Amino acid sequence: MGVLSNLEPASVFYYFEEICGIPHTSHHEKALSDYCVQFAKAHGLACRQDEMGNVLIKAPATPGYEKEPGLILQGHLDMVGDKTADCPLDLEKDAIHPVVDGGYVCAEGTTLGGDDGIAVAYALAVLDAKDIPHPALEVVLTVCEEVGLLGASAMDFSDLEGRILVNIDSEEEGVLTAGCAGGRRVECHLSIARVPVTGTAVKADVIGLVGGHSGTEIHKGRANAIALLGRYLTLLSDHGAEYAVLTLSGGAKENVIPKESSVTLVLPAGITEAERAAGADFTAQMKAEFGTADPGIRLQLTEEGCGEYDALDANSAERLRKALLLMPWGVQSMSMDVPGLVETSLNLGVAELDDSEAILRFSLRSSVPSAKELLSCKVQSLTELLGGSVRFHGDYPAWTYARESALRDRCVAVYEAQYGAKPQIVAIHAGLECGILSGKIEGLDCISFGPNLLHVHTPNERADIASVARVWEYLKAILAYKE
Repeated sequence: MGVLSNLEPASVFYYFEEICGIPHTSHHEKALSDYCVQFAKAHGLACRQDEMGNVLIKAPATPGYEKEPGLILQGHLDMVGDKTADCPLDLEKDAIHPVVDGGYVCAEGTTLGGDDGIAVAYALAVLDAKDIPHPALEVVLTVCEEVGLLGASAMDFSDLEGRILVNIDSEEEGVLTAGCAGGRRVECHLSIARVPVTGTAVKADVIGLVGGHSGTEIHKGRANAIALLGRYLTLLSDHGAEYAVLTLSGGAKENVIPKESSVTLVLPAGITEAERAAGADFTAQMKAEFGTADPGIRLQLTEEGCGEYDALDANSAERLRKALLLMPWGVQSMSMDVPGLVETSLNLGVAELDDSEAILRFSLRSSVPSAKELLSCKVQSLTELLGGSVRFHGDYPAWTYARESALRDRCVAVYEAQYGAKPQIVAIHAGLECGILSGKIEGLDCISFGPNLLHVHTPNERADIASVARVWEYLKAILAYKE
C-alpha cells in the first residue's frame, strides 16, 4: 500500500505517488518519460517519444464524442529539485518521499514536484479510466520546462490534430490563466584571478529568507540572498574591514528566488570589531527593508581555521562585488494594462565561483518583447563594463491574451455549474508552454488551470488534497462538455 493510497481521487494519487518514485528533475526526466511510454503501450494507445524525452499519447474519443473537437491535455514531466540542508537525497537519482500532513501532501525535506507532476497524474488517470467521456485526446508531456521551456520549444507538433488545449500547470484553484509572460535565461561570466593569502577563513551565510517562485511570487517583495552578498561586502569595506574572497555560492535554480547564500572570506586577524559591526549593520538594514516579507533574515559568521588560501585578487573581488551590488533584480515594471500584473522582472537565481570565473545565472521575464530586450541589454552592458561576457538561452515567447475564446467560455460555464461562482481570469508573469504551442499550432485555443499548490519550488511545497479532488471533477466536466 502506498503512502497516498487512502486519498481520493484514488487513481490520481496512485499515479502521483508513482511519479514521486521516479527521479524527474530537469534534464533527468528519461525514466519518467519511459514510464509514460510504457503506460501507453500497456493501454494500447498510440504514442511517440522524441530524442529529448517529450511524449505524445493519443486516445480515441469515447462513444458519443466522436464528432466533438479533439482536445490536447498538456503538462510537463520535470520538477524543480530543491531540498533542505540536512536532506541526504540526490534528487537526480533518488525518489522523493511524499507524506500526508493534515489536508496536504508534501515531501520529506524536498520539493514535492506537484508542479507539474499533478498534471501528469491527471492525464494518466484520464487515459486509464473506463468511465470518463471525452473527445479524441492528445496528451503532450514535455521535458525541461523549468529550465526555459526547452522541451516544448524543440518538440514537433505537426501531427497534432486538436485545436483546443488544456494546460494543467497553474497553482491556484478558481483561477483560469489565459496569458503569460515571455522570458529567457541569462548567464553572466566574470573571469577571476587567484593569489595566495594568509589569514583566517570565515564563512558568512545569509539565511532565513523565504524564497519562492520567481514568476508567481516575484511581486511579494522578498529579498534575494545572492544579491544581498553585494550589500554585505560593501558594508565590510565601509567599516574598514580588510578581506579576500575565497568562495561564493547561492541559489538552486534560475527561476527560484534564492533563500540562502554564502561567501567565505579570508580575514587577516579573524573576526574583529569591524567585521562584527558590518554584520550587525547588515542585519539591521535587511530587517528594516525586508522584515515584513522575510522576517527571519539574518547573517551568520563562522570561523573555519587559519592558513594560506588561494583567494581572489583585489581586482577580481571588486568586480564581483560590483556585479552583485549593481545587477538589477526583482520587479522592474508593472503592467499599465492589467492592474496588479508584473510586466518585467529579473531573478538572480544562482551564483557560482570556481578557480577561473564567477557565474551569475538569471531568469528574465516580460510580457512586452521590447522590455525583455531592453533589460537583457542592461545586464549585458553592465557585465561587459565589468570585463565579463553574457550568454542568452532558453528564449520563449509570451502567450497573448485572446479577446475571444470558445474554450475559455466553456471553462467559465463549467466552473459556474460546479462551484456556483465565477472563476477569476488572469494573465500571469510566470512562463507557460501555451505561448510556445500557440505559436507552433495555428488557431490553437488555450487555457491553464490547476489545484492549489503552495510554496512550489521549495522544500515547503504542498498540494491541497481537497483541491486536487475538486479540480479532478472540474477537468472531467470539461472533457465531457458538449455544445
